[in-house]
Formats: sequence, structure tokens, C-alpha cells
Amino acid sequence: MVAMETLLPLLLLLLIPPPLPPAGAAPAARAAGPGLEERLFQQVRDHFSFETCGDETFPQRYLVSAKFWKKGFGPIFFYTGNEGDIWTFAQNSDFIFELAEEQQALVIFAEHRYYGKSLPFGLESTQLKKTGLLTVEQALADYAVLITELKQQYGAADCPVIAFGGSYGGMLSAYMRMKYPNIVAGALAASAPLLSVAGLGDPTQFFRDVTADFQKSSPGCVTAVRKAFQQIKDLCLSGAYDEISSKMATCNKISNKGDVYQLFGFARNAFTMMAMMDYPYKTDFMGRLPANPVEVSCEQILAHTDPIEGLAALVGVFYNSSGSAQCYDIYQLYQSCADPTGCGIGSDAEAWDYQVCTEINLTFNSNNVTDMFPEMPFTEAMREQYCQSKWHVRPRAHWLRTNFWGGDLKSASNIIFSNGDLDPWAGGGINSSLSPSLIALTIKGGAHHLDLRGHNPADPPSVTEVRKLEASIINSWVKSAGMERAREKRSGASAGRWL
Repeated sequence: MVAMETLLPLLLLLLIPPPLPPAGAAPAARAAGPGLEERLFQQVRDHFSFETCGDETFPQRYLVSAKFWKKGFGPIFFYTGNEGDIWTFAQNSDFIFELAEEQQALVIFAEHRYYGKSLPFGLESTQLKKTGLLTVEQALADYAVLITELKQQYGAADCPVIAFGGSYGGMLSAYMRMKYPNIVAGALAASAPLLSVAGLGDPTQFFRDVTADFQKSSPGCVTAVRKAFQQIKDLCLSGAYDEISSKMATCNKISNKGDVYQLFGFARNAFTMMAMMDYPYKTDFMGRLPANPVEVSCEQILAHTDPIEGLAALVGVFYNSSGSAQCYDIYQLYQSCADPTGCGIGSDAEAWDYQVCTEINLTFNSNNVTDMFPEMPFTEAMREQYCQSKWHVRPRAHWLRTNFWGGDLKSASNIIFSNGDLDPWAGGGINSSLSPSLIALTIKGGAHHLDLRGHNPADPPSVTEVRKLEASIINSWVKSAGMERAREKRSGASAGRWL
């Protein structure tokens, strides 16, 4: 591993200086948190080699807002970007800005390498043989170097850093505190599935919990969904593909069992996304969805006498939110990958597919027994075969347990693990406090990292209480880190007098 101090002289030369905007400067053109400005940082391509790519750089994008910062004294709130364009996360994490105003913090959102515009090899970044530097370790090193350099640039050497993140970003915020406690004083890891990604837990858990969300909304909904999938299966066995195509409104005719399997994956993905994004108000985070999309979609299927036509209407809540689509292109709207919960589409989806083919384990399956979905196995062997064929790599199923401790986190400190009880990812996360400073918080009526979203009148009372607790805990970490820094300075000065 490259020592950080070895890189500093080089990085001082590589940094594109990011002057703070003057008071009243115009915010970035894109709507997001208060005063956010987009910047680029010349980041090292390979932190762990002095030879291959060791002296090469790429422009890493980050966003910064000093609107609320007490310059030189206030803390730094650092969002550890995850698998997508960093603006998307900034636009859906208003709690960080609300907290920054309270605690006079500098806010930074850093984009993850290989996503958005932070591409180590430009538009070729997700081509074969260009993906080798896409690892959790490299991303964390990016953040550690970026924080170190920006603290110098902004005269913030004594300002404590708190990491924030949701989902994969929540994993990264926890990992930052675990790997770089010298840089990060604490972390809020929202909806972070630290156990499931390490290959720990039950592979049936995820789709069982998606089913439970719909069952809670309306028991008749799950019955109708099961009936629809069974009828499609029966029609498939009898070769009645035209009827399936017609009732499910597919753009291209279903013509074989492979098409039916794709249809099942396409439909299951809609349920997954609506369960994750089951917010009590309209959102356009990972798709444009109405308030309470699980309830709305259940109303759709129950309003139809034909179960398959009802299923088509249900998935339309996710895939056809505008109501303008006349049919579903099931191969374009959903692309199967090494993540059975969905990778999305586009270059960011390719990058995520590579990550779930290497370090990150997501071998969930549906079985039509503990869940309402068709039987769709995804074993370790199937994953290996897919990843070898697609990326010419073999997954390391146990590496995250070794490198990021798996479930044995008790020697860590100052991490909040928050989860919503509506979120199917919660079952793969930390749901019980592990020590006085490793604190698990549950949001009743909360979907995927609801606590990171800004205050909304429709919020369940639980998330308001959880945000207050998080604010209090983070404030205590900041104060403690400040006092520790002051003690170090005093002891250093005392030692100096004896020299």
C-alpha cells in the first residue's frame, strides 16, 4: 500500500485549486443543495502501484458548498459518492445541508471513480482491461487523498471530517471510518448492506422482504401477483406466447422461454425499485415515482379482473410513470447483470456490474416459496460463469470479509448504521448496536436511506426523531474530535518547551 505522505508532494502539484466562492456567488446551474459548486481534482489513477499508472492522473469530480461553513473551525461533511452521477446524490441528500446549517459545516460530495464524469480512462473506462482500477480500495484512497488535500487548500487542518453515505455510499462511509480513522472522525452509514455484500446472510432475504412490503400494503396484492406470474408460466408451457405479449403490452413479441425469463426479471425489478423507493411523497431519485408507490401499484393490479393485465399496470407505475408509453421494451428497460436487484442501464450500470463481479456479493434469488416471484436462482456458480464470460474475472466471494471485517465490526468506532423497516436492503445491514459508539437506528415506516433526504411534511415521525439523534451524535463526535485536537496541540507545545 502506498503511504499517504509519499503521495502528498505529487498531489500538491496535481490539485486544481478550488477557490471558495465569494459570499453571494451564484450557485451551480443544476438544482441541488445550497451553494454547491462543481470542481475537478487531478486524482492518482492507481494508489497502490508506483509503476502501472502510478504517476498518471484523471479528473475526479466533486461538489463543494461553503455556504454555511465557519471557515477554519466548522466541521467538514463529506459524502462518499456511490454508483452514479454525484449530482444525483447531492440532489437527494438535503439532510446533510440542513445539518451543515446547524453545525456550520463545509459540505463536499465526491464522485466515485468510474461513475458520472470521474472516468480514469475516459469513455473507454468500462472496456475490458480498463476496469482493473475499479475497486472499493481505490475509491476509498481517492476520498482519503481528496480530503487531505482539500483540508490544506481551505485552511481546514483542524476541522473534523464526518463521512456520510447511503446504500453502497453508506458502506463506503463506514469503510472510511474503519480504514482511515486518522482522516474521518465518524460516519453515518445509511441503508448500508454491510453483511449481505460480504456474502453473509440468507440469499432468500431480499426478495422475501420485498414481498413483505407489498403484503403489508395489501394482502390481496401478493395473492394477485402470484396468480399473474403463475398464469404467465402456464401460458408459456402451453406455447401461448402471443397472449403473454398482448396482456403484458411488450413492444416485441414474446417468442420463447428465454423471453419469458427476461419478462420475469423485468417485472421483478419494478417491485424491487418501488419497495426501495417507497417514500411518502413523490420522488424522481431512481425513477419518477408517486407517493407511496407500493400502495399505488397494488391498487393498479387489484383494479384489474385479469391478473396479467393487472401486473402490466402495476409495473407501469415504475416503467411508465408518464403514462405515455404504449408498450414495454423489456430488453431495453431491464438488463440482467451480476446484481439480481438490478444494475440499471448505461455506462454507470456497466461499472456496477463489474464491481458485483469482483468484490461485492449480491447472490440473492427468488424461489416462489418465501416470496411472490417466479423461481429465479442465482448461485455462486452462476455468478462465476457470468462474470468470467462478461468481464474475464472471477469473483472473490470472501474478500470483503477479510478486507472490511464482514460482521466482526466491534473494534471500529463512531459509526451510525441507520435502516428503514420498509427497505429490503435493511435485512443485510447492521440492525443492532454493537457498542456505545457503533449505533444502529431503525426508521419505522422508512424506505431506502430516507434519513438522508431533507425534511418533508409527509415524513413519518420516526425519521424526524432519527435525524435529531443523528445530529446530536454527530455533534458530539465533532466536539470530541475538536477537544482531542486541542489536547494534541497543548501536549505538542509542552513537549517543545522541554527540547
